[in-house]
Amino acid sequence: MSQNILITGGAGYLGSILVPRLLELGHKVTVLDNFMFGQDSLNAVAANPNFKVERGDCRNESTMKSLVKMADTVIPLAALVGAPLCSRDEIGTVTTNRDAVVMLTKLLSKNQKILMPITNSGYGIGESGKFCTEESPLRPISLYGRSKVEAEEAVLAHGSAISFRLATVFGFAPRMRLDLLVNDFVYRAVKDRALVLFESHFKRNYIHIRDVTKAFVHGLEHFDSMSGEAYNVGLSDANLSKWELCERIQKQVPGFTFLEAPIGEDPDKRDYIVSNDKIEATGYTPDHSLDQGIAELIKGYTMISNSKFSNV
Repeated sequence: MSQNILITGGAGYLGSILVPRLLELGHKVTVLDNFMFGQDSLNAVAANPNFKVERGDCRNESTMKSLVKMADTVIPLAALVGAPLCSRDEIGTVTTNRDAVVMLTKLLSKNQKILMPITNSGYGIGESGKFCTEESPLRPISLYGRSKVEAEEAVLAHGSAISFRLATVFGFAPRMRLDLLVNDFVYRAVKDRALVLFESHFKRNYIHIRDVTKAFVHGLEHFDSMSGEAYNVGLSDANLSKWELCERIQKQVPGFTFLEAPIGEDPDKRDYIVSNDKIEATGYTPDHSLDQGIAELIKGYTMISNSKFSNV
């Protein structure tokens, strides 16, 4: 059944893949975005009569009031994403990542649905050899992680909502992000043929951007049975350390060299392995492997070479 879907931050990395897919499925999609990165990621859908776009700020209550009136479902993608960007603008992080979402929940009726993406960096430092499940304690370390965890609390308290705890996303998109771990490492392998690692033993989970879109579509289609819960979204065969990730990249980029040096630290302290059993039990399965994503990125980086595609 066709829905009216409002997506804040819909011109960003996730939205640039999600919006065209929802339109393809026959939904009516309205995007609110401030276009802070000057992106033109939704140009290809401008001709679609089911697509509407507003330039504005998701923190503006009057703007949001007028937009939510006709929405069956809201997907709040608008956020300052990643620990480095969030530490640079702490006020913007709290007001966008948390406060705007809290306001949204107060504007919506209980019949209006929310599909919320957060980050599984909320798990912080995991226990060695023990999978993080949705029942594991949330111990975010960075402001980014804390703001998203607090937003999840508000969304789940709304009742008619699903929260997706996303693994580290990778893959090519019209609004590209070069600062995400896999995207960054493949870029450096292709362009520099060398990479210096810190905390190379730290493990995390990964997921392709198109499989994130698939999770949102799955949530729309199975909302009644999934509502009120949080779900990890990642590749169950891709709980890898940074060193192991580089080994996978090296198989596709001959001559890529990497080494360890004590030169930095992860502001999120992400070091955990994640179980995706809960969402897989609902019938969701990812379509894109890590190796396929690496191959895709290699092709993409043949076409671009520009730091404007980073958030920081």
